[in-house]
Formats: sequence, structure tokens, C-alpha cells
Amino acid sequence: MDLRTVKVDELPLVGPQYAKKLEKLGIYNLWDLMHHVPFRFLDFSKSSAIYNLQIGETATIKGTVTSFVNQYTKKGKPMQIVTIADDTGKVNAIWFNQIYLARTFKKGTKVAIAGELNFMGRNKAIVAPEYEILNEEGNQIHTGGLIPIYSETAGISSKWLRRRIHDVWEKYENDLQEFLPQNVLEKYNLIDFKIAVANVHFPKSLEEFEKGKNRLAFNELLSLHSVNMARKKEWEENKIKKVLKINKNEINKFIKNLPFKLTTSQQTVIDEILDDLQKNIPMNRLLEGDVGSGKTVVAAIGIYATYLNKRKSVLMAPTQILANQHFNTLKSLFKNTEIKVGLWTGSEKTAEEFDVLIGTHALLNAKNKMRSVSFIVIDEQHKFGVKQREKLNNKSTSTKVAHILTMTATPIPRTVALTFFGDLSLSVLNELPKGRQKIVTWVVPKNKRGSGFKWIKTQIKNENIQAFVVCPLIDESENLIEVSKARPFGIKAANKEYEYLQKMFPDLRIGLLHGRMKNREKDEAINDFKAGKINILVATPVVEVGIDIPNATIMVIEAADRFGLASLHQLRGRVGRGQLKSYCLLMSENESEKSGIRLNAMTKTSSGFELAELDLALRGPGEIYGNKQSGIPELKIADWNNLQMIKDAREVAELTQSRL
Repeated sequence: MDLRTVKVDELPLVGPQYAKKLEKLGIYNLWDLMHHVPFRFLDFSKSSAIYNLQIGETATIKGTVTSFVNQYTKKGKPMQIVTIADDTGKVNAIWFNQIYLARTFKKGTKVAIAGELNFMGRNKAIVAPEYEILNEEGNQIHTGGLIPIYSETAGISSKWLRRRIHDVWEKYENDLQEFLPQNVLEKYNLIDFKIAVANVHFPKSLEEFEKGKNRLAFNELLSLHSVNMARKKEWEENKIKKVLKINKNEINKFIKNLPFKLTTSQQTVIDEILDDLQKNIPMNRLLEGDVGSGKTVVAAIGIYATYLNKRKSVLMAPTQILANQHFNTLKSLFKNTEIKVGLWTGSEKTAEEFDVLIGTHALLNAKNKMRSVSFIVIDEQHKFGVKQREKLNNKSTSTKVAHILTMTATPIPRTVALTFFGDLSLSVLNELPKGRQKIVTWVVPKNKRGSGFKWIKTQIKNENIQAFVVCPLIDESENLIEVSKARPFGIKAANKEYEYLQKMFPDLRIGLLHGRMKNREKDEAINDFKAGKINILVATPVVEVGIDIPNATIMVIEAADRFGLASLHQLRGRVGRGQLKSYCLLMSENESEKSGIRLNAMTKTSSGFELAELDLALRGPGEIYGNKQSGIPELKIADWNNLQMIKDAREVAELTQSRL
């Protein structure tokens, strides 16, 4: 039986409610459950007679319950005292606020407990030990060995998980059949799958556990590669109904008339895209480019090539702010052509006739606008789900397939990109256009915050420039209330920071921008900032993409240690858009060594790709991109830094795919 086909709610004592809780841990079926790997172990492998147990010693003891007493501490806290005896003596086990244990520890019950012996007052006792009732077979799951501790969620404890995993093992052990050939196991030094599962959940040593974990990590990467390869193969089975012809002469004229010179990497990526567009297999390409590397111009040339074939294009952006930005940029780029640029958002629709339609999620409901669309550009691809991208594509042509270019300014380490986006062809813009200003970046400790803001005011007054102040939160959360009262500059919520800066700088005009504002309010704030009516714009990371203000030369990022380096780099890229010298101030009160290494890296490099590689090494992919900012998952077992295993798993996936 394939354990992927057995849902967890089919297990005894699980049901729909527990199944919903398990989903939060990424567990949907028995395969997921058996791949839920412990992150540490309690070492209860030493067994001891009660008489021999020493103070400070951790061990497992077996005995019989001789008494159970519920009593209260001096502060009125319920305390449960269970006396357990063996042939050598007695010992007390103590819990707090666990009155229900009276039903478990009945007199005469044979039990095993595991924990550390200490003094409780003048008496010896084991406080809050692991325990289990011993059955006739004497099987121990929670005591007597290396006891696994798993990632948990509300209502799901490690003890609960241990029991469920043990039950699955007992029932389905023989269904855990090896699926890789013996020569593959030998070549990549992998142990048998069934043995690996046993080693992970019931190891006799940490060395056994590591070997088992290594095999399950390989499984995880192999699955990721295999899914992507299958998806790519399925995509390539589609055929373009109307193959595009590439008019190199007209395209070169358009490029020559641009008000700037393309970089070498832009030209390389354009050649890759144009080559894809003239094939009968639809393009499915990811364009990864650093902040300001010129992705929009590359997309514009693809749009122009499509227009020359009398076909239409669509560009979908995640926010109205970014959609408006693209609308204005493309209108400017195409001003000397006859290309009609339309806009289609939730609040603004200017597209009776168009050659390229710029829009937000509203495009998903604009079926009548999608006819004759041959080229789809999706900006900031991680903001959209796979189903949304498929829905947009399915609305395009009569054959329900179009060329797709997805773009991201989030610097993704190449290893991660080639693995997680393995179904896409990858293009990278790795250089900035000439003339882009290098942004001076400083880490500002809490004792220099005051002087930092005074300097900002001086710059605004003397140089007539503008500044961003970005906060990670919209409203003050409970855990920040005390911080804000004690240290006003420590406020990390946009609404409070806005109020504070208004009081601090009464002679400056302060604006506010965040995701909960109505579109009209957001547009008003952005337009006022562009027009110079606002000196300082306080915002959340909603400004990460889509706001281009050449006169904004200072970016202040509050609680910078809360952001991944990729997000900090993107926020920094909102300034330095004009000819003026620009600055980024990273405000942080976190004095840890790791935080210092990360933030200081921002002062030394302007390469988003270098920063992404560093953050991958320091924090892991789950932290690189900030809270819910990216479609990049954190691997549950494997490690993105294990380049050799990623490569090996890909080789095996390719071998498997070639046999299908």
C-alpha cells in the first residue's frame, strides 16, 4: 500500500479535528507522518533501580504505583504526587496542574517514568517526568531509550505524535518498501527506506538517527525534483497554435531608440526569450533580476515582439501600486510606437482596445479581455499561487496556452531556484545599468537613533530630498507596547511611528502608507509623495516593490533584524533611483552576533544574490524572505546548503524520468 494514499484521519483516535491540526505541521497522509522527523531527543536510555538513582541523574525506572495524592502548594497550585516502588525502594514523581492523572496512576498500575532526580524541598523526587503505562509485552515508547521530540502545534504534543507514529509503524511496517534500485543506494551511500524510517523514529544511537535522516532528506529532494520534472514534461506537451515570428530588424530598431543602453546580461536574457517565443512549445521561464536590473525593459521587448505578430500581451502585478507603475513605465517605453497600453485593476479600467494590458488579480475575472493573448508576464511571481497563474493562462488563447514569463526581484540562491523552480527555464540579470547610484548603508544602534533622525531632518531641509521610514507592522502588537512606552524610538508599528514623527517633526509633512488602506488612500499618499508634498513617508513593506521616487534618497528600516536580507535589499532598492546620493539606515536593537553579521553584510555588498547566499547559510530559506513573503518553502528534512545531496537527488530524478 502507498502510504501517500492513506489520510491521517483514517487512523484510530485521529479524526477530522486532529487531522486539521496536523495540517499545520504539513502532515496530510501517513507518508507525511512517517517523514515528520524529530529535531532532538531526550536520552532516557539509562535504566536504574530506584535505590541506585543519584541526585542529578537522568534515567528510566520501572515500578508499581503505591499511592496517588492531590495536594496544594503554599501558593494554592494543584500538585500531583505519585509514589512508585520497585524491589529496591520508592520514589515520588510530581506534576503540577495535572489533576486528570488520577485516572492514569491507579494503585497497583505498572509504570515506567523517565526524568532527572532532584530535591523537592527536603525529599527526593522526579518532577514532570515522561511516563507510560506498561502493558504485558512491556513495550516502551515514551521512556527507556532515545525519546524523540517533534515539532508540535496546539493540541498536538510529541507524546501524541510518538503514539501515532508507533501505531503506523506496527501496522504498515511491511508497506514501507524500498523504491530505489540497489545500485543507486550503493552509489549515493543511502540506507534502505524501511530501515531509515525505523532509525529516525526509534534509533538506538544518534549515529543511526543521522543515517536515517539523511535518507529521508534525500527522499524529500528527490520528490521535489520529480514533481518539477513531471510538471515540465506535461507543460512541454502543449503546443502553440500560432507560432510567433521574430522580426529582428524591427526589434533592434526599438532597442536602438531606447533612452539607455542595455546591459550585457539584459541582451543575453532577451535572446533567450526571443528564442523561446519562436518555438511551438510555450515558454515557461523565470526571470530573476536584482532590484533595478531592468526586468521591465526585457519584458517590454518580449511584448513588442508579440505585437509585431499582431498578438496581445498581458502583464499581471500583485498590487495596484505596482500595476500603475508598470502602466506608466510601458507607456513611456512605447511612446514612439503605436502600441496601445491598457490598465485593468479593481478600481481602474482603461482598456477598450489594447495591445498590452497591465493589471492585478482583477485580470483573472476579465475573460473577454484575454482573447488573442500570446504572451503573459507575471511580476513578483511568488505573490501568486500556481492555480492563479494557471487560471490566467487558461483564459488566454483558444488553445488555453500562451508563452509565460514570470519575474522576481527577490534574489534567490541559484541552488534553490534550480530546485524549487525546476519546472521553469531560468534567466538571470546579474548586473545593474550604468548610472545607478550605489546606496550608502549604515547600521544604526539604539544609542545613535536620535542623532540619526536629526541628520535625516537636516538632509530634508538642506538638500530638499525625501525619505522612507519602513516598519514591519501596521499596528502595535501586545509584545511591543512596553517597548514603545519606555523607548519611543523603539516603536516598530507604522501607525505609532507616524504619530510619533508628526510630534517629533512638526515642521515636516509626514505621510502614511500600509496595506489596509483603501486604494484611493494609497494612491493619494503615493501621488503626494511623488509630487513632493510629503517629506517622510512612513510605510510597511508594501513599498518593497512598485514605488519609484527619484527624489527619495533616504530609506530608514525599523527593526531591520526582523527582515530577511533579501527583503532589506529590496527595500533599499526603493532609493537611489535618481542622480542624487542615497542612503539606507538599518535601525536595530538586536545586539546578537548573528544579527550583527547579517546587517553588516548589507553595508559591504550591493549584490542581492550574494546577500541571499549569506542569509541561506546563516538563517535558512524559511527566514530569507521574511514572513509569508515568498513561495520558497523551508525544507522539512533536507538542507538547501547540502549542494551535493541536491545534485545527487536531481541525477536520480532524471534517471527515473528517463525510464518513464
